[in-house]
Amino acid sequence: MEHRHADFNILLATDSYKVTHYKQYPPNTSKVYSYFECREKRTDPTKSRKVKYDKTVFYGLQYILHKYLKGKVVTPEKIQEAKEVYREHFQDDVFNEKGWNYILKKYNGHLPIEIKAVPEGSVIPRGNVLFTVESTDPECYWLTNWVEVSVKLGQRRLSSVGPDVKRVLFGTPFILLFF
Repeated sequence: MEHRHADFNILLATDSYKVTHYKQYPPNTSKVYSYFECREKRTDPTKSRKVKYDKTVFYGLQYILHKYLKGKVVTPEKIQEAKEVYREHFQDDVFNEKGWNYILKKYNGHLPIEIKAVPEGSVIPRGNVLFTVESTDPECYWLTNWVEVSVKLGQRRLSSVGPDVKRVLFGTPFILLFF
């Protein structure tokens, strides 16, 4: 049984500016460690953006990992599609085709990453790390932030009902943060 959408292309699931990050790391970079947190509540009344809840419930990471990141997610077709999309978008050849082909050849399209996270369902005060991402291959140091963004993009899709669901389920003030 397929665990993810066959048409989902992780090579296209990132912020546009991150496509060129691999060119911006210092020479000999071999490790990048990325984390995601729900930022702290702003209590200063002069801040223009205020946050309503002090805590978050971490939920949905396993769903995203199984649906979008598990198994062979890099294929020649997805590399070609991404190369064409980014060429059109940037009007230049900035896509890391060599890096993605390395993953395809060395790992048969599986991502060499490690993700650590708090247990799903945990109630966590804002300002704490919820998950971390790290490449397990020094040649793929650039992959860390690419994947971190992909996981966050998945979270955004799932999180739209969070604050309303928490009132029904728990009756206490915190955000239900889906991953």
